[in-house]
Amino acid sequence: MTDLSERIICHYERHALAWDADRRNAAWNDKRWLDQFVEALPHGAAILDLGCGAGEPIARHLAEAGFRVTGVDASPTFISLCRSRMPDQEWTVADMRSISLGKRFNGVLAWDSFFHLNPDDQRRMFPLFAEHASASALLMFNTGPAYGEAIGSYRGDPLYHASLDAAEYRALLAASGFDVIAHTVEDPLAGGRTAWLARSSVT
Repeated sequence: MTDLSERIICHYERHALAWDADRRNAAWNDKRWLDQFVEALPHGAAILDLGCGAGEPIARHLAEAGFRVTGVDASPTFISLCRSRMPDQEWTVADMRSISLGKRFNGVLAWDSFFHLNPDDQRRMFPLFAEHASASALLMFNTGPAYGEAIGSYRGDPLYHASLDAAEYRALLAASGFDVIAHTVEDPLAGGRTAWLARSSVT
């Protein structure tokens, strides 16, 4: 199934406008995790949003809360929408797996995006998270509940998801200098998402 992970970028570019419309019209059932992330950050913090999509609702909420957002997405259409909606923020067309922005952030998000990477690519992301995290930075991402790969569907096209197991995520976080501060498996108050919130222990 891992070959399907390489189709994710094309999938989202092909369906970008439909996905954006569906996302904006859907209930924001995972907002409580973003609120937890926001409340633990200083006002005006710099946030790196990996897999930002078209910026709705998360990047907009962050910008309206006074944060400085750098959004990264491999879909040019998504980034074009972000630039038109929030021109005062920074937007970059790039594959999250290969970015090296040369700066650090108070918060790093890979929400509803990280789980589209195959297991090996997920493992390789943790040094990248650390590279972009400032001292005491927050990192938040979501995964599956256990190790495995799964294929969903959107508009008739397969949609790849993967997850490591919780013990491996904890080990990868620790090796990259992050301490877990919150973790919930299949949170019923967040649409069944399995969420991770960690803080950099590097000072």
